[in-house]
Amino acid sequence: MLTSARNPRVASAVRLRKRALREIDARFLVEGAQAITEALDAGTLLTLFTTDDADPLAVRAGRSGVETHHVADGVVRRLTATVTPQALVGVAAFLDVGLEPALSAALRPDEGCVALLHEVRDPGNAGTVLRSADASGSGAVVFSETSVDVYNPKTVRASAGSIFHLPVVRGAGTLDAIARGRALGARVLAMSSQGAVDLYRADLAGPVMFVFGNEAHGLPDDIVAAADASVRVPQTGRAESLYRAAAATVCLFEWQRRRLRSAEALESIISSAAHDIRSPLTAMKGFGYALERRWETMTEEQRAMMLQGIVHDADRMDTILRLLVDAARVVDGHLEIFREQVDVGELVRGVAEAQRRDPDHPPVEWIGDIGPVFADPARLKTTLLSFMESLVWWGSEGAIVVDAHLRGRTLAVHAWRPVAELRDDEVEALFTPRRPGEGAGSKIGLFVARGVAEAQGGRCWGSVDDGRLGFHLELPAGPNAPGN
Repeated sequence: MLTSARNPRVASAVRLRKRALREIDARFLVEGAQAITEALDAGTLLTLFTTDDADPLAVRAGRSGVETHHVADGVVRRLTATVTPQALVGVAAFLDVGLEPALSAALRPDEGCVALLHEVRDPGNAGTVLRSADASGSGAVVFSETSVDVYNPKTVRASAGSIFHLPVVRGAGTLDAIARGRALGARVLAMSSQGAVDLYRADLAGPVMFVFGNEAHGLPDDIVAAADASVRVPQTGRAESLYRAAAATVCLFEWQRRRLRSAEALESIISSAAHDIRSPLTAMKGFGYALERRWETMTEEQRAMMLQGIVHDADRMDTILRLLVDAARVVDGHLEIFREQVDVGELVRGVAEAQRRDPDHPPVEWIGDIGPVFADPARLKTTLLSFMESLVWWGSEGAIVVDAHLRGRTLAVHAWRPVAELRDDEVEALFTPRRPGEGAGSKIGLFVARGVAEAQGGRCWGSVDDGRLGFHLELPAGPNAPGN
């Protein structure tokens, strides 16, 4: 047993409490069972000091070839700065990763998240950010040259072993890191209590780099200016602000929540679209087989009816495929809008004419009186089709009525049917992607309609008013609408 802190092996470990000496040796201290386990798993543990040589971790370390020493309690107290030191203290090799390889691995073309710490000086805050980044699935944490040393014992303890789980870059220039992140496609967000954008409304699609500043002073103006947006964590209570680690944790888990929600939504969209395609595809196949086998025995009227059915179902499949593509773009946050001059009345009448191919479809009445507007005609058409299909399923009587007008530079489109099969509080659920078997009608049509509207700075919603079911669309569509 080693009983003296002057023992050369102990002394070489004690010196690692000082940053300058850690840099010389390229080693750092690891305390506690959790961190020792992670260091062993990572293969970076070099030496272990333990007050119990029968401890399972001590036995495992010895069998793994780690230099293991049985020491007195006083020696462990010299190795740590904690009031109640744990029975296991180790020495691990530095884990440094270069900025370029860390960001290249973390920021993929379609997703990824990196936390960049600028002048974060509190070791507990820094370690907690490390832990939150690990827990949220972020790809890397970058420490600026002016931030606390990641190998500070307090930082290592606060990370609870996460320092061994993800790439950690230290000593980076903040502006260099931002430039490299942007070159890899990342959207750079400067976090500030005075940020212009609410975190919960911020664009977190694709790869993201969050920049967190000093606990007392936040981020300097030049760093904020270098970012794509300044973002705040919204607060409704009376607290002055969140401390750095708490704010960073909220941001990183909001990114994770969006990613998981997107993945779940996309899975539902694909399965729903597959279900919606199956019905017209089956009908087309049936008509095709019948025409092939019974062509000679059919009347002209029967042939025309089946061919008309094939055209109708082909149009239906084309609409579903368009919805599927747009749904994926909505989820991914990369929907592009193509505006041109559109005659809304002509578009509605064209949709109504196409619906007449289905003998069971209710009539469509256009009552609007509006001149040409700037809008995306393809997206406006799929929105109208989604409105009409929902009105067929959830409105039980009468014609579908479509109206449109300009209010200033806002195009307002309304479609309704007299008798609703839903309560007003049930309509909102129709705008969420639904899996096959969960309700009738299209499972993604209204979801896409809303996503497309919001991508243009507009909105889309449904209502039940005096028993009448309605769906509504508002879009910037005047002569100077965005994107023209």
